Amino acid sequence: MSESVPSIDKETQEKLKRYKILNQYVKTGQVLFTGSSLMEQFPIYEFLQDYDIKETIYNRGVGGFTTALMSEYMDIMVYELKPSKIFLNIGTNDLNAPDYTKEALMERCEWIVRQIQKHLPECKIYYMAYYPINGEYDFGDENMKQALKVRTNDRIREANAGLEQLAARNNIKFINVNKNLSDNAGNLKQEYSIEGMHIYPNGYQAILEDIMKYVRE
Repeated sequence: MSESVPSIDKETQEKLKRYKILNQYVKTGQVLFTGSSLMEQFPIYEFLQDYDIKETIYNRGVGGFTTALMSEYMDIMVYELKPSKIFLNIGTNDLNAPDYTKEALMERCEWIVRQIQKHLPECKIYYMAYYPINGEYDFGDENMKQALKVRTNDRIREANAGLEQLAARNNIKFINVNKNLSDNAGNLKQEYSIEGMHIYPNGYQAILEDIMKYVRE
């Protein structure tokens, strides 16, 4: 991609280095979860034990990553694992950018999808819907409260509509995982949310119900 990519901090560099080393030991042809913090924090290794899941699943989420950043590290986050299935959740951090447009975000998301298709033509791709947020309840985090004035549920729904169209265009699967996450007002359920954006394991368990049939198909 031609646009400039922000530099990453030392902690993220170390995380990517650990992933690269781990990639030397993976079993290829397995299931991959990848994206930003909302994927990195998915406690899939716990669920593998708790729910007696037989599939092998690797997680290569990186907190703080945008589509532009992921595009620079596709080898570590995707290609080196040679998965048979990829569950993507990348792009939510883009929603907070001052120059955000849905069109630009979809262009970057599509680039990622098409690069995966180019490098791993037999791989099935599942793009997960961006999760709702809860900007109504006071979780006591002032910085997050300000961020959620930008990353609104209206913006998220607009982006998800774009992802659904992108999926149809590129013959991949869009998974709307939000029906169990949302309350009656369309907000992320209070009991699932840490600070209005990130979620506790009970929220991920609700997501698991929506995606396991695709993991196993």
